[in-house]
Amino acid sequence: MNSSTFRTHATAVAATAAAVAVLGTVTAPAALAAPAAPSAHATVLRTGLDVSLLNGGARVPVNASLNEVKAPATADRTSLSVRVDGVDENRPVQMLRADVASAKATSGASSAEGSVKLVGARVHVPGLPLLSVVEAEQVTARAVCRAGSAPTAEANLLGTVTALGKRVTLTPGQRSTVQVQGVGEVVLDLSRRTTTSTSAAATALELKVAVNPLNLNVSKVTGTVTLAEAGCKMPAAAPGAPSAPAPAPSQGTGAPDPSNPSATPAPSGPSAAPDPSDTGAAPDPSAAPGDGNDPSPAGGDAPADGGNLAETGGSSSTPYLVAGAAALLVVGAVALKYARRARS
Repeated sequence: MNSSTFRTHATAVAATAAAVAVLGTVTAPAALAAPAAPSAHATVLRTGLDVSLLNGGARVPVNASLNEVKAPATADRTSLSVRVDGVDENRPVQMLRADVASAKATSGASSAEGSVKLVGARVHVPGLPLLSVVEAEQVTARAVCRAGSAPTAEANLLGTVTALGKRVTLTPGQRSTVQVQGVGEVVLDLSRRTTTSTSAAATALELKVAVNPLNLNVSKVTGTVTLAEAGCKMPAAAPGAPSAPAPAPSQGTGAPDPSNPSATPAPSGPSAAPDPSDTGAAPDPSAAPGDGNDPSPAGGDAPADGGNLAETGGSSSTPYLVAGAAALLVVGAVALKYARRARS
């Protein structure tokens, strides 16, 4: 009698525990499937320098930044000074002075943007307080990510640019080198831009510095100085949820038109990377652009079973798991009832 009661009670406990475990597997994916939010960042100035000192040859790193922000934030300080151990009796060294130096990063549910504007910039390195490694009239950088559109990046340098006191003619995407005898050299990279399907980044001007000041206890300065950088990133689209509206059926193959990336939704549809599950349904002209999670318009192709469940972490097997959990709960309850009767 006791043995039978113990076995029945153990069966009830095991069934209840199994049901709880199954329910846990049903609800856990929903919590883990929370989508990442769009993000953006911007920085006016960033340095990565090594300073070699005259007295003893020690090397001091100078890693500093001005107006470095992440969305949502803005900053507009116009100067940056740092203290470098052993340089100019540890007095502050001015790295940047500008008339305008603003950085802004914003993000929302379906977009993110980073931007930088720099006007009247003068950049110095330790040991060269009177000679700018670079001067620029106006520098801008901008990166934009929006749902349903390809990310974009742009960087511009307007007006004249001088490096180590020499006027420089810069070409986007190409390097320019300025050498000054007895001082050193500066290599300038203008307007670097990179984009992917979910991100964009822009850098207006990057300097590779190698100078020998032999002043203020500074023997040599090497490293990089970056002016005006911005970037943004969108979360990857969930499976079955295209990140951009599908092209019109009149294109036949359902592929976007690469020659018209800025087209409006009607009638040919915007250019976008095709989703593997996309069947070429025409977008609804009345729908808000850029919302990849909107339902298909009437008459369009219906999504595959469970295609929208990726948004909540569910799948096509969820109903079976729920039914199995419910059955286990019923079995556990019945077994527990018989166990109590057996005890009495």
